[in-house]
Amino acid sequence: MRVDMDVVFHGADVIDGTGGERFRADVGIMSGRIAVIDPDGEDRLSGVRNVDASGLVLSPGFIDMHAHSDLALLADPEHLGKVSQGCTLEVVGQDGLGYAPTDDAGMCLLWEQLSAWNGRPQVSPDWRTVGEYLDRLDAGCAVNVAYLLPHGTIRMATMGWVTARPDDDQLNAMRRTVAHGMAEGAVGMSAGLSYPPGMFADTDELVALCEVVAQYGGYFSPHQRSYGAGALEGYAEMIEIGRRSGCPVHLAHATMNFEVNRARAGDLLDLIDASSDVDITLDSYPYLPGATSLAALLPSWAMADGPAECRRRLSDPVTRRRVRHELDVVGTDGGHGVPVDWTTIEISGVVRDEHRGLVGMSIAEARGDRSPSDFYMDLLLAEDFATSCIMHVGHEENVRLIMRHGGHTGGSDGLLVGDRPHPRAWGTFPRYLGHYVRDEKVLSLEECVSHLTSRAAARLGLADRGLVREGMVADLVLFDPLTVKDTATFADPRSPAVGIPYVMVNGRLAMDDGRRTDVVAGRSVRSRGRA
Repeated sequence: MRVDMDVVFHGADVIDGTGGERFRADVGIMSGRIAVIDPDGEDRLSGVRNVDASGLVLSPGFIDMHAHSDLALLADPEHLGKVSQGCTLEVVGQDGLGYAPTDDAGMCLLWEQLSAWNGRPQVSPDWRTVGEYLDRLDAGCAVNVAYLLPHGTIRMATMGWVTARPDDDQLNAMRRTVAHGMAEGAVGMSAGLSYPPGMFADTDELVALCEVVAQYGGYFSPHQRSYGAGALEGYAEMIEIGRRSGCPVHLAHATMNFEVNRARAGDLLDLIDASSDVDITLDSYPYLPGATSLAALLPSWAMADGPAECRRRLSDPVTRRRVRHELDVVGTDGGHGVPVDWTTIEISGVVRDEHRGLVGMSIAEARGDRSPSDFYMDLLLAEDFATSCIMHVGHEENVRLIMRHGGHTGGSDGLLVGDRPHPRAWGTFPRYLGHYVRDEKVLSLEECVSHLTSRAAARLGLADRGLVREGMVADLVLFDPLTVKDTATFADPRSPAVGIPYVMVNGRLAMDDGRRTDVVAGRSVRSRGRA
């Protein structure tokens, strides 16, 4: 007897996300869910649409645990960079800085402060609460979205840009804001502890807020204080916050960068493994360079009290000398405690036309007759702090070791704006599957798929996603294991993946035979936790 479905994938090699061996099956989709998995393949399933999946792997859709698509999802219905690489769910609100919850004044400030990450797209920012932002996504977007409460945004709304510790009233106000955001559907809280104003928070403040996150079943995802000198101490602090608060910890873009951390990834993993009393996971991107706002290299004291005060400081000759000394000799907290090697800092995005020629150049190359640090500060002032950069500071052995860890998941940390952004925004998932699995054999394909799917879904608390199993939401990817590959490069960073012909979001084909359809079936994925 034939069973009618909306879509049937015939003869797929199913890698179901558990890490188990692949198996051949026909998979039928009905009403947005996986209705039937028929391993017999006796052609008993028939669909309104039938796809010959022979030679292709069918897996759960990939989950980007660290995405910067907060505005791109609203501004670009196609969202080809993520859809083409098989991403069906993104986690935004990262690094302690996001667009909710806030007020009118805060939205104006955030719109400018985050322009190096998210640009200034033609989007009406008419939301103020987490719930209102998620409602905007529910009107239709390319992929599914989960939201992290951004600690820095919450601190800014409560205390401004001051470096002081919160008093009891301020701390309680932040705790109430966290509770409200979690109740509206946030899955946890992020922190950006090398970015202002989040970097001004001490451990006790973060513990107090994470206690509330834990009450709602969420997790803490920190961009910790240093990925250079003091990296292990920074990770240890984040783990201690989890221990004291009872909140699970997900270490954002976990890596060990700069020369001081060459071949030290094992030390990080030993620290994690020795902390069995804390629920710890992590994500990483499969590249050596990182990317961020160029202003992030400044010392925290220079950025205290907001952009206007920072501009005044960088324009003052005496204060500028102090900044220059910290950048070049001491190492700033924003620069991870390492004196800046200006040959490693590449300009990747500018806002003023007269600076377009600088894109792709290092600060050392672009400086002309000025010192690199003076050129750097002048560029920040001329660009209103909106310049983005790529930092060539990673180590291959660290990247490989971290991606093998049992708590590892995938995250692109990809910025989608800028003249020449980091290619990880368009290439993270096919790079895992092609380069590190097929070519380098760092992971088996089954193991890698579990990292990118079920492990991430488990951290998000999603019981109906992340596996190819009957009854699960049909977020699915079909890819060719022999040809899947990232084509995005540092010279051409917006080139879509190859070898991923079909991508399904909530049971609808967003990629069909290698072409992006007009489907925008993504919706918000809200926490069901209760205090």
